[in-house]
Amino acid sequence: MKKFVSKLLSLVLVCSLAGCNASSKAISGTFEGVSDPDIGMHGEVKVQLTLDNNKITAVDITEQNETPDIAAPALKKIPEEIVAQNSIAVDTVSGATRTSNAILDAATKALKKAGVKLEDYQTKAEKQEKDKDTVEKEADVVVIGGGGAGLAAAVSAKQAGASVIVLEKMPALGGSTIIAGGQYNAFDPIRQKNMEMRQENLASLSKVLDVEPANELHKQLIDKVKSQLEEYKKAKGTYTFDSAELHALQTFEGGDRVGDLNMIYQLTKGAQESVGWLESLGAKVEDKVGMVTGALWPRTHQFVKPLFTGPIDAYKEYLNGKDGVEIMMNAKANELESKDHRITGVVAEDDDHIYHINAKNGVVIATGGFARNAELVKKYDTHWGNLDGLGSTNAMGATGDGIIMAEKVGADLVGMDWIQLLPVGNPETGGMSGNISINAANQLFINLNGDRFVAEDARRDTLTKALLEQPEKKMFILHDAHEYTSGDVKNDFNESIDELVKKGLVVKGDTIEELAKNMGVDADHLKKAIDTYNEAVEGKIEDPQGKKVMDQKFDKAPFYAGIRVPTIHHTMGGIKISPNAEVLDKDGKVIEGLFAAGEVTGGIHGSNRLGGNALPDTVVFGRIAGQSAANHK
Repeated sequence: MKKFVSKLLSLVLVCSLAGCNASSKAISGTFEGVSDPDIGMHGEVKVQLTLDNNKITAVDITEQNETPDIAAPALKKIPEEIVAQNSIAVDTVSGATRTSNAILDAATKALKKAGVKLEDYQTKAEKQEKDKDTVEKEADVVVIGGGGAGLAAAVSAKQAGASVIVLEKMPALGGSTIIAGGQYNAFDPIRQKNMEMRQENLASLSKVLDVEPANELHKQLIDKVKSQLEEYKKAKGTYTFDSAELHALQTFEGGDRVGDLNMIYQLTKGAQESVGWLESLGAKVEDKVGMVTGALWPRTHQFVKPLFTGPIDAYKEYLNGKDGVEIMMNAKANELESKDHRITGVVAEDDDHIYHINAKNGVVIATGGFARNAELVKKYDTHWGNLDGLGSTNAMGATGDGIIMAEKVGADLVGMDWIQLLPVGNPETGGMSGNISINAANQLFINLNGDRFVAEDARRDTLTKALLEQPEKKMFILHDAHEYTSGDVKNDFNESIDELVKKGLVVKGDTIEELAKNMGVDADHLKKAIDTYNEAVEGKIEDPQGKKVMDQKFDKAPFYAGIRVPTIHHTMGGIKISPNAEVLDKDGKVIEGLFAAGEVTGGIHGSNRLGGNALPDTVVFGRIAGQSAANHK
């Protein structure tokens, strides 16, 4: 017994000196943790985690560079949940997964620094089922969805004098719109006057002008553009020629004439006018106009704030504090209510309540597409084949809820089989982060052999089909210092080129040979591809791939290349609407009191949406839907 006691005392002494069981002692204090830089969207996240006798009492984020509107819910909720559950085994926030994981990684490192036993903080709390209270609410207009189309509808309805309730099922506003690149196609006679017109661009217009008209409106638009072009040539114009009518023709042909041309023309006219509307709300627009991948023409606007945060912030600023406006977060709409063949309201829920919300004038569905609903994608995909395993650029909330609800009340669905893939997905996430594409007129697509394989100004479906035939279905997008004039220049997703190189998402070279080496492709192939391209830019030869919209030679170091893969980007099909954004039934009749706008609708973009046309769709038809609902009695 004495020997046992002696050994026990010795063991206690050794453990006390060596700290062999940190969890046996109560630890208090504040400890810093720093996440690995590759976990979050924009580098390290630093936290200070406070322990009081081994209990987590506070998690404070002291440093981060995440995109504010997207990351905000995670920055708020994850620390709160860690404290509430005394655990790092908490659910990530949908739509802000990478930010959530970065916070959790930093908190984990802080706990390790504190010397506690990590497994004591890795137990997931069980959710308690509870009865939900029933609450009744009322507004003139109820908008389902707080993305781009929904917020545009809410602003428009309020401007028309209506009271508004916005239901957003996610913890943050913006939906897929706020994580889009921010590209906005619109004819702009002021900004486009500052852009030089290449003659080969004008020559490419034969594709939309020298064709057999599909209907009378098509003929009228062709004749009008021909007349506009003739006037432009007579005036010896050298700036970029464009018009709302040309935009409509390219959208119609770009979607294989499947889209409704009346709706398309409404879109392109509205896109031109809506630039001014967005500016009137405070969304600042860059002076330079470019051409996003798949846009077919240099009319793509960008906003001063990254992504589409400029317009989203402007919407929120307009709505916040307004009497008669309520925005309900984490509130999922489940059902449309009706009476006497008219939609009268919405049934929704959050963690604690069931809501019956009466809409005195109308309901606007603006819930986005269905790219994140694997069952619907599989059900409707008839053109691509197996899309299993592909990622998506859409927000996690793009699950087709509005389409499902509308169909249950008799809404007609159109074009559901047209699903757009994008060739510029992130290999790990399927999203568009890390994409260095800025201007399609200056970018090159290079396969793993070091060869060009497609005209980079082509339609998105053409680009993606070509990519699917390449080795490993992967490619590099190349840009040089004509676009990335310094390491601080950012892509459309607020990521600097230096940051992307540091993360390993992009490789860099001061010579073509060095770039090829860092890409892992054949240097001779790459050099030949670039030399040939440059000859085409100079006008010495026709481009072998058929590219028409070109700007600068690829010859200004440093050179950059980013790896990309196909990803699900946009669902062109959805609810059929009238020019007033009224939802139509299968007989073509209006469903009273129901309106829709944005990616939840179908019939506008046809078989293929032009790059840069989605955001004006949200604005143009969001505005129309909000005003129509407000004025509906």
